[in-house]
Amino acid sequence: MANLVVDIGNSRNKFAIFIDRKLQEIFTDLTFEDIETLIIKFKISHSILSSVKSDSENWEDLLRMNTSFLKFSTQLKTTVNINYKTPGTLGQDRLAALIGAVYLYPNRNCLVIDAGTCITYDAVDRDRNYFGGSISPGLKMRLQAMHSFTGRLPLINLDENFSAWQGNDTTSAMLSGVVNGAGFELMGFTENYNLKYTNLQIILCGGDSNIFDTRLKSSIFAQTFKTEANLVLIGLNEVIHQYND
Repeated sequence: MANLVVDIGNSRNKFAIFIDRKLQEIFTDLTFEDIETLIIKFKISHSILSSVKSDSENWEDLLRMNTSFLKFSTQLKTTVNINYKTPGTLGQDRLAALIGAVYLYPNRNCLVIDAGTCITYDAVDRDRNYFGGSISPGLKMRLQAMHSFTGRLPLINLDENFSAWQGNDTTSAMLSGVVNGAGFELMGFTENYNLKYTNLQIILCGGDSNIFDTRLKSSIFAQTFKTEANLVLIGLNEVIHQYND
C-alpha cells in the first residue's frame, strides 16, 4: 500500500511517501502539480492530511479526488486514549507524534518532546493514555520576542551550532539565554516526567531537535533517549493503516 502523508505546519509543509510502514521520501513545499505527479509516480492509493491552518481545503480536495483520503483530527478514534479537557484544541501534530510514539514503542511510557515553532512536552503511558502536556515558545520565537518587546535588543538569527555557556556580547548573550535556557527547561521537564513514569522512553522530534540532541545524549537519560525527526509523519501514516488494514 502506497501512502501519501501531508503535514501542513506553522513553518513549512511536509509531504511523505510511505510504502506500507516504510518511509520512502520526504518533500517540502510542493505545488498541486507536484502532488499529482507524485500520486502517479508512486501509485498512491491512500492519503492523509493534517493541518494547523484553516485554509487547507484545496489540498483536501486534491487528495480526495485522487486517493482514498482521510482527514486527520483529534476527533478520530486512534491508538491514543485522549483525556484532554478540550480535545478539540489539541494540536494535531502533538497527537500525531504520540501515535507515532505508541507505534514505535508499544507498551512503554513515552515522553515526546517536539522542538519546533513551539516546544511541546507530551507523555503517553504504557496503556496509551494521554492526560495533557506543556507548550512553551520555540527558539526562534524567543529571539523574536526579545526583539519585539524591548527597545534595543536586535533581531538575530538562530545559530544552530551555538554551544557557549555564556555570551560575551549582546548577540551571543541572547543566544546563550535562548539556547541554554530552553535546554535547561527541556532537562527539567525530562527529570520531572522521569520521576512520574517508570521505564520512560524519551523521543525528541521537530525542526530544532538537532540542537538538543547532543545535550540529551550526554545526560543521564542517554539510555532511554531517541531522536526521531519524522515522528509526526510516522504517526499519521499509522492512522492510515489503522483505518485501512
